Amino acid sequence: MPAAFFVVRAIVSDASKRTAFDRWYEMEHLPDAVKAFGVSKAWRFWSLDDPSLHQAMYQFEDEEKLNAMLKGDALQKLVADFNRDWPDVKRSRETLLLAQEFRQ
Repeated sequence: MPAAFFVVRAIVSDASKRTAFDRWYEMEHLPDAVKAFGVSKAWRFWSLDDPSLHQAMYQFEDEEKLNAMLKGDALQKLVADFNRDWPDVKRSRETLLLAQEFRQ
């Protein structure tokens, strides 16, 4: 089965809050999410084109494991923590299924 991905896009509009957001995500939120979701890989990105755009991507073994996480309590707790700590940061979520992996 192909890998599945959970992607969260966050817009940190206030430039003065980006360093604190980055530190919080690195030290607290990402480790908590990796553990809660049971994933082996996760990435974070800041856009080079739009400095306010932050993305996090979590890789799941397959679509079934991703769907189980989406229906579980762990996601709701992490969303509540995020909303408590960053109420002004707007987010969107997306789920992806790997169509092809190319390695050279």
